[in-house]
Amino acid sequence: MLTPDVPFGIPSFSLSGDQIATVLDLLCRGCDEAKPDLTAGMLEVPTTIVVRKALRRVKRTLGLTNLQIRGEHELEDMASTDPALLGRIDITLQFLHQFGDEDAYVAVECKRVHAGDPSLSASYVSNGVERFVTGKYGAGHDWGFMLGYVLALPAATIVEVVDTKIRRTYGEGAALVKQSAHALALAVLEGSLQQNGNHTIKLKHVFVDMTAAAPVPKSEPAG
Repeated sequence: MLTPDVPFGIPSFSLSGDQIATVLDLLCRGCDEAKPDLTAGMLEVPTTIVVRKALRRVKRTLGLTNLQIRGEHELEDMASTDPALLGRIDITLQFLHQFGDEDAYVAVECKRVHAGDPSLSASYVSNGVERFVTGKYGAGHDWGFMLGYVLALPAATIVEVVDTKIRRTYGEGAALVKQSAHALALAVLEGSLQQNGNHTIKLKHVFVDMTAAAPVPKSEPAG
């Protein structure tokens, strides 16, 4: 169910249940919309650019006027004169109640995952989930989203590897919990993490079928 066009939440970092459901639905629809424009071997950054464009098309089709989809979000240390960036979040969204506050957004970090390549699933945690845990992304936020581009099935194998690494790294309390499935997602899970040791942030993990962007298999040698 899509959220109505009504501001929600004080502080602006909060999200209602309807808003969380809206983000989930939009991500799943957007990835499905993006599939025809993906090519074999497409890397993470160009895949995400295609997905962002598809998200905006879906948003317009659904008439969602209470949120905006922003491009790659650059993080800066406002207290420092150092021009270096702290990082870049792949996709951010802002609901109406977050407009005007640059620190209030819904962060979506996108990572490629592959059932036959555990290193990608490990990177999903160490270069994705970890950024929320340290507060590099979504500092003080109630929610964040991880979007897994599944390049090879089964998704259950990927989820198992990701969940195992999360539990080993952050403790059993961070274990992933399976959520109600979305028709356009391979798996939807949720976990709670301690951000900077003193704040709880919940991460929604959405795994979608992006096998169209999988590397082209090498041909078998003649013999």
